[in-house]
Amino acid sequence: MKKNNNDTLIQSVDRALRILDTFSLKEKELGVTEIANRLGLHKSTVFGLLRTLEHWGYVEQNQVTGKYRLGLKLLELGNRVKEGLDLRAVALPFLQDLVERYGETVHLAVHDRGEIVYIEKVEGPNAIRMYSQIGRRAPMHCTGVGKAILAFRPEKEIEEIIRTKGLKYFTPNTITDPKKLHEELSLIRENGYSLDREEIEIGLRCVAAPIRDSQNTVVAAISVAGPSIRMTEEKIQELIVSVKEAALEISKRLGYQTSSR
Repeated sequence: MKKNNNDTLIQSVDRALRILDTFSLKEKELGVTEIANRLGLHKSTVFGLLRTLEHWGYVEQNQVTGKYRLGLKLLELGNRVKEGLDLRAVALPFLQDLVERYGETVHLAVHDRGEIVYIEKVEGPNAIRMYSQIGRRAPMHCTGVGKAILAFRPEKEIEEIIRTKGLKYFTPNTITDPKKLHEELSLIRENGYSLDREEIEIGLRCVAAPIRDSQNTVVAAISVAGPSIRMTEEKIQELIVSVKEAALEISKRLGYQTSSR
């Protein structure tokens, strides 16, 4: 992927996108002064950009507080992206089947710029709160889906991800040693599945497997995750078989042929 060249960026578009990126779940509404201070821009510049974004529906103004929040136009665009993800449509019935069979939460994730992004999540009847959310990013080195994808990336790319993203510590079980991570990835390639042993959250374990496309390229991964107290070794062994089977069936529907391996 080509590196961004800031010299080719259109300043007004760049600033408008930075404004949109300033909003978060914790700070759903922001005022002109707050945004200006955070981005190091003049209030008049921010105000003009916000008025333009508001005109097109990308932000809305709270008439009581005067502050701005993200607009429904973003939801509309997000839904267009979501509907265009054929992978999600193909995988969803298999995710739902795993939920019905095991009662745990099932994820579908893809790789993007050295991280994974959850593009689908189906919760079981006894789901617990966990890190994952649709649209949320997560590290590759400490998640089941992340390792399932990372294991099949080119070696140079793996090294680059380790160099640029690091191996951040989350729990005592997080793999933070590059050598140990490479050993883990080698086992994943050999076995065709990965495990998250409370590596991003204490008390959470998961089983994941890669999904391939018609070119035999790993394009995504699915996982079944649940609390450690329910994810016993016996259940994990059963899940390994089921998750690998589901990943294979999804792969076949994306054009993957087992004979091509």
